[in-house]
Amino acid sequence: MRVMFIGDIYGEAGLKALDRFLPKLKQRYPYDILVANGENVSGGLGLERKDYKTLMQHGVKAVTLGNHAFSKAELFDYIEDANIVRPLNYPKNTPGKTVLTLNFNGVRLAIIQLMGRIFMGDPLNNPFESVDATLPTIDADYIFVDVHAETTSEKLAIGHYLDGRVDGVVGTHTHVATNDAMTLPKGTLYQTDAGMCGAKYGILGASRETVLKKFTTGMPVRLKPEQTHTLQLNGVYMDFEKKTIQTVRLSD
Repeated sequence: MRVMFIGDIYGEAGLKALDRFLPKLKQRYPYDILVANGENVSGGLGLERKDYKTLMQHGVKAVTLGNHAFSKAELFDYIEDANIVRPLNYPKNTPGKTVLTLNFNGVRLAIIQLMGRIFMGDPLNNPFESVDATLPTIDADYIFVDVHAETTSEKLAIGHYLDGRVDGVVGTHTHVATNDAMTLPKGTLYQTDAGMCGAKYGILGASRETVLKKFTTGMPVRLKPEQTHTLQLNGVYMDFEKKTIQTVRLSD
C-alpha cells in the first residue's frame, strides 16, 4: 500500500495549494490513499464542515486533527460521521474516532493520531500508555500514526517506541518539514515533521506582519493567515510494502 500524507493545511492558501499541486502530486507519486492533517484548514484554526467536504472532494480519504481540533464548534455536529481522526490521548469522553480504518482493494489501513504533551498545554493522557492500550485492538494490514507534537525529541521518542509495531510514524504541528525521512531499525517508516500546505512566505502559514508584530512588541495579537499567492505543499510518501519513504515538497 502506498500512502501520501500531507502536512498541516493552513487556511485558504492551503486549500489553494491543493488545487494547484494535487494533479502534479498524483502523477509523481502514485499513491493509493491520501491522508491530510486538517486542524488548521478553516481560517488557520479548526475545521468547518464546508472545508471538510472540500478536502473529500480533493480525494483526501482521512483527516487527522491536533490541538486546534475543536476550535470550530460545528465540528461537534459532524465529527462522529466523518473520516476524521482526533488525538487518541484526549480524555475518553472527547467526541470523535480514535482509530479510522480504510479499505483499499481489500487491504486495510488503520490511522491513529497521538498528541505530544511537551509545550502543548492541553490536559492530555500519556501518549505511550494510550497507544499501548489501543494497538492490540486494531485489526488492519498496516498502521499509520500522526504524532502531533511541539518538540522533535518527543516525536522521535514516540517513533522509536512504536518501531516495529506500526508501519509509519510522521509528525505534524510545527509546520516546518524535517530532513530526516528514514526507516527505523525495526522497519517503521519515519519523519519528524511533514511540514505544511499554504503560503510559502508566511510564518508557519500565518501573516508575516502579524507574527513579526507579536515578536517585536511582545504584545498579544490575533494571528491571521498569510495572504500572499506563492504556495507550497509538503508531505511524506510511504510505500509500506517496499518499506520506502520520501519527503515531498512542491512549490511555486
